[in-house]
Amino acid sequence: MTVQRRPNQSSLEPTLRCLASLYENMSIARHARSRQRWLSSFSLGLEIRMRPQFLICVRWKVGTGVAASIFVLTATLASSQPAPGSLDVHWNEGALDCTATPQNPLQVHTYEPQTFILRQSPCATFEANFLYLLIGSDKALLIDTGAVADPKEMPLAKMILELLPDKNHQKLPLLVAHTHRHLDHRAGDPQFASLPSVQIVPIDLEGVRVFFGFTNWPNGIAQVDLGGGRTVDVIPTPGHNTTHVSFYDNRTGLLFSGDFLMPARLLIEDAAAYRESALRVVEFLKTRPLTHILGGHIELNTAGQAYRFRSQHHPNERRLELAKEDLTALPAAFENFNGFYARHPNYILSNPIRNLVAQAIIALAVLIFIVWGVRRLLRRRRP
Repeated sequence: MTVQRRPNQSSLEPTLRCLASLYENMSIARHARSRQRWLSSFSLGLEIRMRPQFLICVRWKVGTGVAASIFVLTATLASSQPAPGSLDVHWNEGALDCTATPQNPLQVHTYEPQTFILRQSPCATFEANFLYLLIGSDKALLIDTGAVADPKEMPLAKMILELLPDKNHQKLPLLVAHTHRHLDHRAGDPQFASLPSVQIVPIDLEGVRVFFGFTNWPNGIAQVDLGGGRTVDVIPTPGHNTTHVSFYDNRTGLLFSGDFLMPARLLIEDAAAYRESALRVVEFLKTRPLTHILGGHIELNTAGQAYRFRSQHHPNERRLELAKEDLTALPAAFENFNGFYARHPNYILSNPIRNLVAQAIIALAVLIFIVWGVRRLLRRRRP
């Protein structure tokens, strides 16, 4: 028969100090996402046996220290990885005769359970805008409201309300923001104006600056906290328009770029500001994962050719998403820009005002030449 002696108080002191140290290590792990994973790691480093207290303390300290370090590293790496999503979708391409082929005005694609992409049909509007709904635990963010105001033609608000989850027996609060103030990105705002728990960001530059808290526009980054660890960075990207901003979602690693960068004609209002915006976004993304760049329109086909202006038929559309390489190539594209027109494999740089002025000058020169030619011909025919 084996008799165990009860240890005295002095012999327990090393073990008690060990347990206190262990408790401190365990408090770190309480902030972990998965207690089960920590316990699994913890169990690998521990073997509790009837040994002298000093050896037990060493094993506990080593085991918990290694386990806590491994877990913190694992949790950090896991939290930095964007939530996976799918862009396996064929977007509505419109039709040659929209009257003869009725189209659903709004197409909805679930990128992942809390991120939705909405595409307005080319038959409903030749702009064929892409809109984005991001859902957090406290509120949701809608980026742009598209080009159609009439809810009968484009039931945008109705669709958004159907997608929003309930919280406290009512729909989750919604923030409606815009990439910029052009009408095709805000025409649907009136559909949300009278809805409860909906806030609409102003469209003018001063309103945008005040709402997001920019104090040195276009420098600085603002944030929108949607709750549940989902934050959206707001990045000033003027150049296409003075009010333009892009949105970066930390949950998915998606950059919502509006008309700043997309597989389409990049219409330039201020080339210098546009280039600075490109550099700003490149710098911002140096320390962040980027999954895809999702813009406001698709205007190019798979061969890189642009659809004619106001076309409601987009056969063989190029894919919506752009890559980081398209962004990093943008500053260099502006350095070589002639001020009128330049092609890139996945977008076209164009200054519409200068192009219109150039076309007007050419048309005037042709008209003057015709008049001069007619007058000269008439003089020759005189007796």
